Amino acid sequence: MTEVLPSWRRTQTRDRIIEFVASVSGDGPATVPVTERIAVFDNDGTLWTEKPMPTQLAYIVKQWAAKAAADPALADRQPYKAVVTGDLGWLGSALDKHYAGDDSDLQVMIGALLGLTADVDVDTYAAEVAAFYRDARHPTLKRGYSGSVYQPMVELLRYLEVNGFTCYLVSGGDRDFILPMTEEYYGIPPERVVGSAAGLRYDADSNAVKYEASFAFMDDGTEKPVRIWSRIGRRPILAVGNSNGDLPMLRFAQGGAHRGLSLLVHHDDDTGRGDAPYEKGAEEALAAASDGSIAVISVRDDWADVFPPVADA
Repeated sequence: MTEVLPSWRRTQTRDRIIEFVASVSGDGPATVPVTERIAVFDNDGTLWTEKPMPTQLAYIVKQWAAKAAADPALADRQPYKAVVTGDLGWLGSALDKHYAGDDSDLQVMIGALLGLTADVDVDTYAAEVAAFYRDARHPTLKRGYSGSVYQPMVELLRYLEVNGFTCYLVSGGDRDFILPMTEEYYGIPPERVVGSAAGLRYDADSNAVKYEASFAFMDDGTEKPVRIWSRIGRRPILAVGNSNGDLPMLRFAQGGAHRGLSLLVHHDDDTGRGDAPYEKGAEEALAAASDGSIAVISVRDDWADVFPPVADA
């Protein structure tokens, strides 16, 4: 018999997941119809590593560096200044400030990001991102990004699917940056990916969909339940995240007619297995989970393995 969740240690968290899945997929009073077994997962820090910087930011840094090299005047402006001087801490602090409720630096980053894709067609961008995933290496793990996914979470996706769940990826990251890899890395097809997005328009002359120089929405915080409902039309019964921005989504999974389970990945691993410990940006979520209403997944205690055994599996 195949072991359930083999990369998970036999802890209370694992038991809680298995009990919940058995309850909603069995024949008892808590059974949930297959069509309503919806699970939603954040991406950065939940399904794959987000340190020392989110994967999309690693991609963007290269684009900004090239743009600053072509126009040296940009070197005195953020975020190009951070890239040119090697002060990547500014980029990380912008994300930390966002999780603390201050989006001033994040808006500067978004403006520069939109400048990279304005008037680019979606097919061209998808091909460029796919090439990045094919060739790039994680800066600290020294392996391809396909080997930077969390093996226990991929196992959880498969376990849920076997038990009748439909799994969606709901990320604060750029939807179109994520799309080229979700099916290969997670088994989640593009039509089940929800994320932040730039504005789009159809260009009749080129018969292509192109990006606008404007932001449509940021799929984070209170926007996540809105995007889940607008895209799926159902309230999830299982949600997994790792940061303050995921908290509304975690709560949304618990407010419906059916029993719900919310899981919060806690990056407390200090064992040298490649996932450095951190809590910044998750303080509010961890505090909310302290009463037991949200199950905390300890990377240190609940996962026997963190990453796939073969680097580029």
